[in-house]
Amino acid sequence: MTDPGLMVNGRHHRRGPTFPLANASRSKPRRWPLVLRFVKGAIHLAILFPVVLHALFTALVVYVDRHVYGHLGLPSSIIPSLSIVVGLILVFRNQTSYERYWTGRNHLTTICTSVRNLTRAFLCCSHAAGTKPTPADRSDTERVVRLLVAILYAVKNHLRAEWGSAISGGLESMPEEPLESKPDLSDLLPKGLIGFEEEGLGLPLELTFFVERYIKKGHDRSWFNAPQASQMQVQLNTLVDAYGRMETIRLTPLPVAHLIHQKQVLALFCCVLPFAMVGKHKELSFDDLGWWAIPIVTLITFTLYGIEGIGSQLEDPFGYDRNDIKMDAIVEDTRQEIMVTLNEWKKEQTEMFALNGDVHFFEP
Repeated sequence: MTDPGLMVNGRHHRRGPTFPLANASRSKPRRWPLVLRFVKGAIHLAILFPVVLHALFTALVVYVDRHVYGHLGLPSSIIPSLSIVVGLILVFRNQTSYERYWTGRNHLTTICTSVRNLTRAFLCCSHAAGTKPTPADRSDTERVVRLLVAILYAVKNHLRAEWGSAISGGLESMPEEPLESKPDLSDLLPKGLIGFEEEGLGLPLELTFFVERYIKKGHDRSWFNAPQASQMQVQLNTLVDAYGRMETIRLTPLPVAHLIHQKQVLALFCCVLPFAMVGKHKELSFDDLGWWAIPIVTLITFTLYGIEGIGSQLEDPFGYDRNDIKMDAIVEDTRQEIMVTLNEWKKEQTEMFALNGDVHFFEP
């Protein structure tokens, strides 16, 4: 039976109260089968121009063959040989692009996991044995946890080349425009933070220095023993390593020689198809396909250019396209987790982290 709480104006929606991974797992019920979708998430608009051009070219070839020259046909046996080459090129392109997409998603998970692990360690262990943290110590811990959340936003903005937006909190601010701060993100950063992106230092790397300094401070104050501090540094290094690998994906496109050759081979193959279609076919009861060549060539070009277009979209998976990684949703889910944990940590008595009603995870 359908939950009435998920019904809005008679329509089904899965947008309910917040729960773990609420943003990343959010989706709308499909009102139409995927086979009938032509706009949202589809590649049709991106490939419309070349498909229309090839259809018009095919119409021209058929017209000239039937009413002007009459001998434009080529042997249809050349198509299988060319199709093998085109297929191999498209398979390589799509496999490479999806590997970049999947690798980028895994590295984003690695960053979120490191932030979770460091948050747990900082909130549970940031005090000496047998003592309670002072208000100043608790303030330092809260600030570094907020910095960990800010690193997520900084990585996301850095991969999108939104310079300066991480400090301001705005996702649409351009470097030459005045930056307006948003409380939800600006509150995560230390007051008076000076960014050095104009000098070549990325904000994510800059923020990791604050985290490293906090780990050293905790070790010097005997909050963390040497192995524990070492494990925290490993988590921080893992975070930076994943961030660097995502930078590599962002800054290393496919070789231009491969892209040029792929485009040219695909265009040439689709230009040869009409000539093969108007040629004589021994296996058919008629000499050529005639005007039927137009929809057939259009279908073939739509298929091939669609596969190539999908690979092109997945090549850089960190943007705003519907087929890109849901970075905004994933980062927001992680922020929600960390902030809920931080708020509970700030309470002296909480039932969320209670065992047997009197033992708390955050209690010294």
